[in-house]
Amino acid sequence: MARRTTGGSGGGSGPGRARAAQTGAGVKAARRPAVRLPPLEPYEGCGLEPDGDYDGLEFREADFAGQDGGGARFMDCALTGCALDEARLRHARVLDSVLTGIRGVGTDLSESTLRDVELVDARLGGTQLHGSVLERVLIRGGKIDYLNLRTARLRDVVFQGCVLVEPDFGGARLERVEFVDCTLKGADLTAATLTDVDLRGAASLEIARGVDRLAGAVISPVQLMDLAPVLAAEMGIRVEG
Repeated sequence: MARRTTGGSGGGSGPGRARAAQTGAGVKAARRPAVRLPPLEPYEGCGLEPDGDYDGLEFREADFAGQDGGGARFMDCALTGCALDEARLRHARVLDSVLTGIRGVGTDLSESTLRDVELVDARLGGTQLHGSVLERVLIRGGKIDYLNLRTARLRDVVFQGCVLVEPDFGGARLERVEFVDCTLKGADLTAATLTDVDLRGAASLEIARGVDRLAGAVISPVQLMDLAPVLAAEMGIRVEG
């Protein structure tokens, strides 16, 4: 099983307490995954299987386009450079794993569980994660277009250095979520619930819908000025010269 450490708010000193202090007293820091994979065996199968059980495996440059891995479990795995176009992974469980350079359009991960996962330099479009649970997940680098996270639950999730084009958080619950040096374009927060969500580090913040759901989030003064027209429109305020 992968060993991992996470920052916390308990006693003592260390990176966890230092990071919590850096985020400020008004917002709790997300606990990041620190996945240390055991020695892995190369995957020698010919494809994914529904309800498959994959433990301690390395998937490298595998083409899973159009395959059905619904209900599969990935534990202590590394997926590198894999193609997931139209792959069906509904109800999948991805645990203690690292996904690097994966790519795909229309990947279905709806109602899945991602826990202690690092997603690095992904190139994805139209990924379905609605109704999913993400806990201690780091999404670093890459670009994800039209990410569907409607009604999902995100706890201790960090988006870092990535580009999110029109992500849909409609009806989702976000707790201890951080956006660091990332770009959000046309985000939809309709009916979302935010708790300890830190948006101050976002390089660009554009909210298309649901700006009224920002209660529970922290933004910077500059971001407040950028959002002023949207906030004024939401409150019915006319701004004229």
